[in-house]
Amino acid sequence: MDLYATRKRLSPSKPTDQGFLGIASHIVAASRSGLNGAGVFRNFASVLIILLVLVTLSFFYRNPQSDRVGYGSSFAVARVLDSKSQPLITSESLRSINDSLKPVEFPKDHLLGGLLAPGFDEGSCLSRYKSFLYRRTSPYKPSSYLISRLRKYEELHQRCGPHTSSYIEALRQLKSGGAAASPSDCNYIVWISFSGLGNRILTLASAFVYALLTNRVLLVDPGTDMTDLFCEPFPNASWFLPTDFPLKNQFDGFDQKSQQCHGYMLKNNFLNSSLELVPSYVYLHIVHDYDDYDKLFFCEQDQNLLAKVPWLILRTDNYFVPSLFLVPSFEQELSSLFPEKITVFHHLGRYLFHPTNQVWGLITRFYNAYLAEADERIGIQVRIFEAGQGPFLHVKDQILSCLSREKLLPEIDRLQDSFPISSKNHKSIAVLTTSLIPGYYEMLREMYWEHPTVTGDVVGVYQPSHEGFQQSEKKMHNRKAWAEMYLLSLTDTLVTSAWSTFGYVAQGLGGLKPWILHRAKDKKTPDPPCVRAMSMEPCFHAPPFWDCKAKKGIDTGILVPHVRHCEDISWGLKLVNGHDDL
Repeated sequence: MDLYATRKRLSPSKPTDQGFLGIASHIVAASRSGLNGAGVFRNFASVLIILLVLVTLSFFYRNPQSDRVGYGSSFAVARVLDSKSQPLITSESLRSINDSLKPVEFPKDHLLGGLLAPGFDEGSCLSRYKSFLYRRTSPYKPSSYLISRLRKYEELHQRCGPHTSSYIEALRQLKSGGAAASPSDCNYIVWISFSGLGNRILTLASAFVYALLTNRVLLVDPGTDMTDLFCEPFPNASWFLPTDFPLKNQFDGFDQKSQQCHGYMLKNNFLNSSLELVPSYVYLHIVHDYDDYDKLFFCEQDQNLLAKVPWLILRTDNYFVPSLFLVPSFEQELSSLFPEKITVFHHLGRYLFHPTNQVWGLITRFYNAYLAEADERIGIQVRIFEAGQGPFLHVKDQILSCLSREKLLPEIDRLQDSFPISSKNHKSIAVLTTSLIPGYYEMLREMYWEHPTVTGDVVGVYQPSHEGFQQSEKKMHNRKAWAEMYLLSLTDTLVTSAWSTFGYVAQGLGGLKPWILHRAKDKKTPDPPCVRAMSMEPCFHAPPFWDCKAKKGIDTGILVPHVRHCEDISWGLKLVNGHDDL
């Protein structure tokens, strides 16, 4: 199945363009209108010579080796003519030549159905308007309400963003300490750069959802490498926190015991609805080790209180969007923004996260070299959390068992060394593996190199890097990690590892429901080896289990049809569309 066929169409020819047959008819008409026979013959002979030259050139034109721009084999304008099966000159072949010379137009969906705003300088961020050329057209369309809210948010960010008069006034209030915060149209949430790259992408998307819900401006701590990895998402304004932000030097010291921590203030009754003076800022600790007081962030009463605070400083390593759907005051707005609940990260991930030109180069060079010409692309993301030096035999067996059981790759034929290549129905399959070590990639590569497939399909296996271990503090390591997440999102079918935010990012960007490799126990291959995800949404690994009204514990995974427990973490929460996804 040609997944990219919808990306191209031939533009209609101009009314005055009658093609090569039209030229010949003009000559015949001219002879009838009085031209001498010799002249007609010379003109007709000239046309025949031109046609022969054009037919010869069409062999080159229809398969230009220099035209591989990395959009997959389905982007070729036409296939090479088979001279054994077609006459050299026929009316059909002439019409085909005429059509092949018409200009090719790509669909005008570089704005991703309205998600992206026009007007950016394309050269400064090539990926923003060119990503649609490398991936399938998404079947999930953003709601008109989401698009309108994004445009309104961009206006808010431009009005209140760094270095504006509103921002400068908000800083003045922040520096005033514990004084009463005067009402302002510009309130902020500052995201602290924290944890590995996959976590950072997911938590930043969560912070943006919260910013939309509370009409706050999102400002991003650039950390050591955020500006190196991601383009600016909003027009005419930066989302990166200025280096002279007054609290920046305190970011590393914020924790649950900080006096400005939301949970600490609640525990010690420093923050309640009866306070006439509200603090100029509050620190939100939504990290995996947060306590019951920190988790009250997801309660309606606390949201009403936090709405009065002009500056919120957020540290988190969780994709906490599912629990926002359980806050009553957010429910209607979220339903309007995302009528399809499973599209939150899919839409916002493609809106917010555009690889910088350095990372885009890594992505496109690898794609063009190894993936572009394949008929089908399979992504396999392997992340092992158990101790010891891999590759592990039980993990190898698990990967092979999942691929075979779900018929994701063709079986190999161990009884013969070759396979006839005359059939035209054989596919080329490119397998992209990502792992910190090369062992699992080498297993698949050798298997499909040493043996033919029973179907005759040709399977190539490729892995961009094998860094050995996670090195989140290194710039090039994170460039490669971001490039590999993005490459996985460009595949047609995806296999991911349980608990891995790396895989969550890839599936969300690509709009893919992956097969999830279960986490092994006691170094034994799980049975079944993998399970199909209910949705493409990431999992919230550490959700609260608290009924804010009844003030008692409750299973938050059974309250509404669209928030369910995750496939890979039994206590986690994820968004699904409803009962049909179960």
